[in-house]
Amino acid sequence: MTSPAIITPARTVPRRREMLFGTAFATSGVVMLLLTLVGAYVAARNAAGAAWLESNVIPLTQPNMQMAGLALSAVTMQWAVYAISNDDRTSTYVALGATLLLGAAFVNQTIFLWKFTAITGDQPEGLLFYSVTGTHVAMVLAAMVFVVFVAFRALGGQYSSRNPDGIAAAAVLWDAAVALYVVIWVAVYIMK
Repeated sequence: MTSPAIITPARTVPRRREMLFGTAFATSGVVMLLLTLVGAYVAARNAAGAAWLESNVIPLTQPNMQMAGLALSAVTMQWAVYAISNDDRTSTYVALGATLLLGAAFVNQTIFLWKFTAITGDQPEGLLFYSVTGTHVAMVLAAMVFVVFVAFRALGGQYSSRNPDGIAAAAVLWDAAVALYVVIWVAVYIMK
């Protein structure tokens, strides 16, 4: 009489990168939306000609400082990804905090710029201007909330060099927001 064969269950491999993939997928949709808004803004500006922003002035000081701040925040966000990949928790927390601080500075400068330019919704360029810049600010705010979320999870020990995907996913959204601001900076503020 032979003994029955023992069947061992297959080892389950933990799923990884689903947060990274989901974030990249959602970010691509937001990128398409913002690029469409920028295209509509540029088309309307070209159709209006010299009448575009004739009663308002958009200075370059705030947009240039916003660009510098967001460029620096991209560096600090990548620093956070590098630090968590090397299990350097202190540097991860400092980098995430610096990224949030630079994001808050960007939002503050944008609100100041909106008040300074005093563009109204009655003007033909008003709705498009606020649609482009407001949607981008909403994206930066969403990225800040995501960074806060992954920072709390990192504080709880859920991210390490074995599983850095959450912070990498936040970096995907943050870097997309920075790249989109480069497009907005050129199309809205530089080309006026």
